[in-house]
Amino acid sequence: MRLDDLSGARVLVAGAGVSGLAAAAALVEVGARVTVTDARPAALADLPPGAEAGDDPDGVPPGTALVVTSPGRRPDHPLVAAAAAAGVPLVGEPELAWWLGQARDRPPGWLAVTGTNGKTTTTGMLAAILRAAGRDAVACGNIGYPVVEALRAGHEVLAVELSSFQLHWSPSIRPFAGCVLNVAHDHLDWHGSFAAYAAAKARALRAEVAVAGVDDPAAAALLAVAPAPRRVGVTLGEPGPGQLGLVDGMLVDRAFCDDPAGGPLVEAASVHPAGAPGVADALAAAALARAAGVGPDAVRAGLDDFRPGPHRGGVIATVDGVRYVDDSKATNPHAAAASLAAQAPTPVVWIVGGLLKGASVDDLVARHARGLRAAVVIGSDRAEILAALARHAPDLPVAEVVPGDDSPMSTDVMTTAVRRAAALARPGDVVLLAPAAASMDQFADYAERGLRFADAAAGLDHAGSGTP
Repeated sequence: MRLDDLSGARVLVAGAGVSGLAAAAALVEVGARVTVTDARPAALADLPPGAEAGDDPDGVPPGTALVVTSPGRRPDHPLVAAAAAAGVPLVGEPELAWWLGQARDRPPGWLAVTGTNGKTTTTGMLAAILRAAGRDAVACGNIGYPVVEALRAGHEVLAVELSSFQLHWSPSIRPFAGCVLNVAHDHLDWHGSFAAYAAAKARALRAEVAVAGVDDPAAAALLAVAPAPRRVGVTLGEPGPGQLGLVDGMLVDRAFCDDPAGGPLVEAASVHPAGAPGVADALAAAALARAAGVGPDAVRAGLDDFRPGPHRGGVIATVDGVRYVDDSKATNPHAAAASLAAQAPTPVVWIVGGLLKGASVDDLVARHARGLRAAVVIGSDRAEILAALARHAPDLPVAEVVPGDDSPMSTDVMTTAVRRAAALARPGDVVLLAPAAASMDQFADYAERGLRFADAAAGLDHAGSGTP
């Protein structure tokens, strides 16, 4: 749809979350007649000036020319069917931002990041590198800052984190360079199959430069068939021609460097977060930045300055010689595997569980059971996790936290979980919150889950932290 087509058109924004309200404001600005709907009536109380509230969150008003949907709306939602039946195009907020940007005399550059895990860290690293190079750049998208807001602010370069949901609803986005970090089983309940999930991720690889983590078989397969004129792999091994990787503990560029031996970028030991996942994310961010013409010095400076956000593997307390590590952002088995591997060889008391979203934890448990001291299982999908632990670690001490089963000393599920983990841990161990599952069954989001974990760890009584 052309920008001229939106002026005077009736547009439905379905969902009054952060991205929906941003889309509504942008549409009003270009002259559209905007109606906003939401299943939560209270969310419609403070709409952008010029937008009006609708009363049917599942319907498409007559005369609607476009529907802009919130990213989490599944393809089988009644509103999606209603739009299809009426012949009305339905897109996401990033797609709208793409249209608005392409209508400008000087469209902003898009550098896109997707993958099952590592998106937010990589996007933050990329934005830091771009700023170190003197570019007017901002991290946006699924990171929490809507793309249309970044566009309206006039930034020169957009480091855009895109989820599989957002990519599904964004058919025409073509970033200058895009990256697929990895593809593991996640959100299968939403996409319906792993193939459909991977196909959504692959939309990031349709532009001038495609980047992917070639140590991940699924991401490597997407890169191999990507239509981009230039394809760049990143690896934790020694890079081949056209790749970025590691040589003697140094991140090295053999894709954008004139020297066939490659150009050094930064020492792996200086990358934050530490460990293989952080280094892989740094390689991907460096590849995207180098694709955009950023020099090695800015890559080094940006990575030196970057620090990861909360709930991504940081130590939040040490009590009685036990470290408490918050990786609440590990919302799927692939992320939890990386988190468990990062603790080796330290024994781990693992707090795990939540909403598995159709993913299996069998392989995760089988691969990492030997590194566990014990496990504490929480959440609505406990049965699948308990069964996997019984199959692959039958002698492992396991504590199950059942809703309503809080001990007299606890005030909530996480407090109970942390106290039981403390009782199972020994000095020198790690109590690791890496749930391998989404949080919405018991918490507002992964951030609240991490904060509750930190509060519970901080509240442990040193003399009595081993009391379950």
